[in-house]
Amino acid sequence: MNKYEAEFSNLVKAYRKRHMGKGPREIRTTFCKNWAICEMEGNLSPVEKFIASAVDGKQVLRSARTEMVKEIYRTHPPVEMEDLLGAKFLELYVDIDLDKDFGMSIFVFDQNIELKFS
Repeated sequence: MNKYEAEFSNLVKAYRKRHMGKGPREIRTTFCKNWAICEMEGNLSPVEKFIASAVDGKQVLRSARTEMVKEIYRTHPPVEMEDLLGAKFLELYVDIDLDKDFGMSIFVFDQNIELKFS
């Protein structure tokens, strides 16, 4: 990770903590074209781990951890990330493996941030 990717990781962690109450334990970010790809470990709180152990809990939790996260970014645009990159945030793709507590988020921006920061 270069210094901009590391700073982006810190901003993602702070954003999630501020808006969701908890950020991932570890984030690794890679810039690829107009994407910031974040690999995240240690996403789930103890309560979420408990919910995931229930019969229908995984389905409910996975929905919350994907669709609700995207909605948070839609209603609260990540201005700090835009300021760091000098690019406009357009869209977010999110997925999580609840068994491994490993998630991926792909942030889409309006510029080629890989070229800009490589």
